[in-house]
Amino acid sequence: MSLTKEQVLKQYYGYNAFRPLQSDIIDWVLYGQDAMVLMPTGGGKSLCFQIPALMMQGLTLVISPLIALMHDQVQALKANGIAAEYVNSSLTTQEQSSIERQCRNGELKLLYISPEKLFTQGYLEWVVSLNISLFAIDESHCVSTWGHDFRPEYTKLNVLKKALPNVPMIALTATADKVTRKDILAQLGIPDAKVFISSFDRPNLSLAVQAGRNRVKIIQNFIAEHPRQCGIIYCLSRKNTESVAEALQKVGINAKCYHAGMPANERSTVQNQFIQDDIQVIVATIAFGMGIDKSNVRWVIHYSMPSNVESFYQEIGRAGRDGLKSDTLLFYSYNDLLVRKDMIATSELPAEMKEVQVAKVERMKQYAEAEICRRRILLSYFNEEVTTDCGNCDVCKNPPIRFDATLIAQKALSAIARTGENIAMSMLIDILRGANNRRIIEHKYHEIKTFGAGKELKADEWADYLQQMLNSGVMDIAYDEAHAYKLNKASWAILKEGRKVQLVRYRPFEEKQAEREANIPKEKSKKEVIKDALFERLRVLRKQIADDRNIPPFVVFSDATLSDMAQKKPLTQLEIMNVSGVGEQKYRQYGEAFLLEIRNFLKTIPKGSHATGIDTHHYTFQLYKEGFSVEEIAEQRNLNPVTIFSHLAKLYEDGENIDISAFITQAEYEQIMGAAKVMNVKKGDPVKPLFEAMDAKYEYHKIRIALLMAEKAK
Repeated sequence: MSLTKEQVLKQYYGYNAFRPLQSDIIDWVLYGQDAMVLMPTGGGKSLCFQIPALMMQGLTLVISPLIALMHDQVQALKANGIAAEYVNSSLTTQEQSSIERQCRNGELKLLYISPEKLFTQGYLEWVVSLNISLFAIDESHCVSTWGHDFRPEYTKLNVLKKALPNVPMIALTATADKVTRKDILAQLGIPDAKVFISSFDRPNLSLAVQAGRNRVKIIQNFIAEHPRQCGIIYCLSRKNTESVAEALQKVGINAKCYHAGMPANERSTVQNQFIQDDIQVIVATIAFGMGIDKSNVRWVIHYSMPSNVESFYQEIGRAGRDGLKSDTLLFYSYNDLLVRKDMIATSELPAEMKEVQVAKVERMKQYAEAEICRRRILLSYFNEEVTTDCGNCDVCKNPPIRFDATLIAQKALSAIARTGENIAMSMLIDILRGANNRRIIEHKYHEIKTFGAGKELKADEWADYLQQMLNSGVMDIAYDEAHAYKLNKASWAILKEGRKVQLVRYRPFEEKQAEREANIPKEKSKKEVIKDALFERLRVLRKQIADDRNIPPFVVFSDATLSDMAQKKPLTQLEIMNVSGVGEQKYRQYGEAFLLEIRNFLKTIPKGSHATGIDTHHYTFQLYKEGFSVEEIAEQRNLNPVTIFSHLAKLYEDGENIDISAFITQAEYEQIMGAAKVMNVKKGDPVKPLFEAMDAKYEYHKIRIALLMAEKAK
């Protein structure tokens, strides 16, 4: 009998329910219809074609852009007991021939292939000759020239629909605006496909932006607040990846860089070490990440501003794919904006596309400079209406304190004007604070009217306000003129017309740090401490298993599954199968090892502690049902056997199916009850007089069991 989609979900993936839209999409594809799916990274896009693949007759062909991405996804499918393979340039001729043979014999359900391989001579014809049930175009934004990661090879994929027009096609992406969506469908030859748009909201991701000053120091503090958690730092240049990684290494952080200029084998080694949890931090250009299907990345930092919201959203989406709390941080400076615009201006893009790309950079700038809920900005970009603030971004958590800074701005702009728009930040601060140093005297800046006009502010305050002024566009900067400040229309409006300027009140680092410390969550409860300790034990076990099998730890179980396991503390097969993410194949491979680790951990909890969240009688009953003897249960639980007997007696009394007669012989029962009748002792009475009257011949628990059996027999 064929399985329902719900049964497939549970058996192969270990989940009890679908996420929003997944069930509808699967039904639509099973009806043989074309579809486009927009879901955020970690939203469950893959299940939308993998489950139909398992339920349909034939082979599902998955077009995937990167070798690493194929490898990770196929590895995860195999770990769930699903027949899947990939074909790309990393395979030997013999390996490829073996996979092709499996395809012809109908032994595979999913075949992953790159578009480059698909269009090698003769390969498309061979693929079309197979019994194809479904085409899945993963990362489909690569099809569109309007997308943020255009791949020319993807534009040829419409030949699949032309060759097999009756085979349904599903296009999947995490990020695409309206223009990009329309272009994707047209390029693939499915213009009338139904579009399923899931919520782009990732409430588990916190969002924060900081000024681009002291970045390395801030990153070091950030990582210190995320011990043992894997994270990615995205940089704009190769040089930045190397310098940031080196700075982190110097303070003992396990970090490595990754960029396209490295030898391929070195990049592959670094990537594999990160996937295996052997590296905590990877500092990379955008060359890294799209091919990473790693679910336990807990944070993402952007050292520089990305070129568009789509790229930014996809990159931060690599954190928290398992749904657990994760953090994101974006550094922003006005220089980032100018660099991005310069890259577009000097590119070979047509003028029309340059205009679009500049507009997208401006949208990214608006996000970075926002003083409203950042999540609202992101979701509105993808045409999703939001009516409430998220409460999980820096603006929501700490609404900025603003003040009228018009006079401060006028002093700074006046100094820039009076020095011929020829000074950078440090010189401007010296002038405003009235510093009598050699450079000031040489240029006669001490003679201008605004010399010393801002001596009431500290240098750090001026640096902060000048950065804010740049970011708000009230002045410009010429990086090709030694970072000299320049006046613009807004500058003159402030100087000549009295235009008002609002800035955020400066607060020193120490004050911000004190506030963060004041907002540290209250001390964890005993239950939370125990859960965290068990999670760490399970995480170590997962790493050991992964290393032994040479697979990524998250392929064994995700962080979300370990967290659910640490919360529920399953003790039996039935209970662990109710943990989210534990399917039949995963249980067969790893279930017993994790159950044993949980039982061993619980032995370390002090007797009588209620902090485990597990009822002590329930714990005993679960082990009893698994066939353990009283002595074995006592050993596992680090308790006296008499206590275990008392648990079983109580459970029997409460109506549980326990063969209590197995703990006492018929002869013992008759002798105990004979004495009890003489002394008129019944269930619930003190048993010590009966114990002493029988010269301590029978243990207390046997006397209680006999009395309980007699009561039940009435």
